[in-house]
Amino acid sequence: MMEEQATFKSGFAAIIGRPNVGKSTLMNYLIGQKIAITSKKPQTTRNRIQTVYTSGEGQIVFLDTPGIHKAKNKLGEYMVKVAERTLKEVDVILWLVEPTTYIGAGERHIAEQLGGLHLPVILIINKTDTVSREEIAKAIDTYKELYPFDEIIPCSALRGNNTQDIPACIFKYLPYGPMYYDEDTVTDQPQRQIAAEIIREKALHALDAEIPHGIAVAIDTMHARKHGKLMDIDATIICERDSHKGIIIGKQGAMLKKIGSNARFELERMLECQVNLKLWVKVKKDWRDSDFLIKNFGYDEKA
Repeated sequence: MMEEQATFKSGFAAIIGRPNVGKSTLMNYLIGQKIAITSKKPQTTRNRIQTVYTSGEGQIVFLDTPGIHKAKNKLGEYMVKVAERTLKEVDVILWLVEPTTYIGAGERHIAEQLGGLHLPVILIINKTDTVSREEIAKAIDTYKELYPFDEIIPCSALRGNNTQDIPACIFKYLPYGPMYYDEDTVTDQPQRQIAAEIIREKALHALDAEIPHGIAVAIDTMHARKHGKLMDIDATIICERDSHKGIIIGKQGAMLKKIGSNARFELERMLECQVNLKLWVKVKKDWRDSDFLIKNFGYDEKA
């Protein structure tokens, strides 16, 4: 065992950045499996999601954090606390940004926080498939002036361009140590939580911009039938207003049916069995400002 630890590296890498820069897309790509939900809408990731990358060189435990942003309610405050606490628990930080020369207050706030941590920071300039090489070079020069990064890697998480260098780069900064998880582990997330997040993702994709911030998904029951080839899942989509409930259900139930159909397809792929999914919609007014309801829907600071 001692001999293995002398050559095997292991540690924790936090993926940080403002909302919607592609953190979950990158993590899903690196581990080769979809765990974190993705959407063009900000605040898609609400909890810290832990996934595991294992190779012959070592094991990286990725922590995908909610985007660091200015909180507008208690759920937002919770999300920022989770992201900021995670920074104190890792060996290396991956900071994802977009390929731009504009550095806003959000980026400056993150740079200030990183300054006091004394940890290796790798800058990942994501979405390089959307701009020219010249623009990527300008973005690199701009960010070099903002913070003394240990490494800078331009890539496209969506297309997989230049992502192969990222694990090797992280390993350079990890200590030698034991394997934290079995080599076939890809996440510490319970199945119920992943199922709830998949349903929420499909709702995010289907609904208008304003409503998704105010929805949560609770799995009421989830159990396999005796032969194990069919999983029954009952879930409730929680929203903040009666008007939102009507939109989520849609005309003659069409929107809810669409969300359910899209979620069922992905749940069956994940669970490798047929899924009987039943969805309900409930209104809990201003749940994002209720400590009790935030915890009730799985957003617990102690978790």
